[in-house]
Amino acid sequence: MKSRQSASGRTRLGEVGEDVLLASLLRELPASRKFIGDDCAVVDFRGAKNLLVLKTDCVVEGIHFRASTDPALVGWKAMMRPLSDFAAISAVPQFALITLIVPSARSTLWVKKLYRGLRRAASRFDVTIVGGETSATRGPAVISVSVSGFVEKNRWISRAGGKTGDDLFVTGRLGGSLRGKHLRFVPRIDESRWLTRNVRVRAMMDLSDGLGADLPRLAKASRVGFQIGRSKLPLAAGAEIDNAISDGEDYELLFAISPPDRDRLKKAWRKKFPKLPLTRIGKFVSQSAIRDPQLKRGYVHFQQP
Repeated sequence: MKSRQSASGRTRLGEVGEDVLLASLLRELPASRKFIGDDCAVVDFRGAKNLLVLKTDCVVEGIHFRASTDPALVGWKAMMRPLSDFAAISAVPQFALITLIVPSARSTLWVKKLYRGLRRAASRFDVTIVGGETSATRGPAVISVSVSGFVEKNRWISRAGGKTGDDLFVTGRLGGSLRGKHLRFVPRIDESRWLTRNVRVRAMMDLSDGLGADLPRLAKASRVGFQIGRSKLPLAAGAEIDNAISDGEDYELLFAISPPDRDRLKKAWRKKFPKLPLTRIGKFVSQSAIRDPQLKRGYVHFQQP
């Protein structure tokens, strides 16, 4: 099917979506064996013990939060979003830069509360805010957070290592972002670090856009298909299966392990994290076996109403 085009003849962003846009932009970057990454940029320096990890993310008023939202919660979310990407690759965050773009009519009290939330979130994982930038805008407020840190070379996890037959697990419960969960979540950095120390994780990512968008991305990166049991999905209070699949902003871990590690993982997880559910939701299968995964689409940037 052909994409509609604007009057200038160029395809609109709404017709292609985030994944296609990013793929086209990444093709223009210089190829290097020292640069790798999915959820974060990961840079390898010759002779360095660890890999350098870089991530930038933003929240936009009217998209990620309402104008009436408590600015302290906005700050919390703005910091925790990139930290969730650190969890996705089992990395340790260390330093952060804040770019604040707000209308000149916004009160100084709003900004102070925003930074209170930013600092609280950063201190939760010993991240130091070391600077940033401010600018005025005639549009909605935007807060961009850039984080740097590291991951050991033998503990970095990508999306691309999954194999046919691997078990698929998710942490926590899915759904509930529309009820405010997306403003108070805690990234699974501690859990991710524990996983890569105790289990051979084949592939992993965080669920930021919803299972319906992120699971296909994980499978595509690993060049496999997937099969899940909808009734097995762990639901947040008040959420239904469709919410768990398509609401987005769960910020839980989705990962794949080899079946022989399944029972050992479950037993050790219950002992280490007794209050946090860990659920096997399905498995990777060969691509040819997937005809209709029966997943509603999650959140896709540029293609939401």
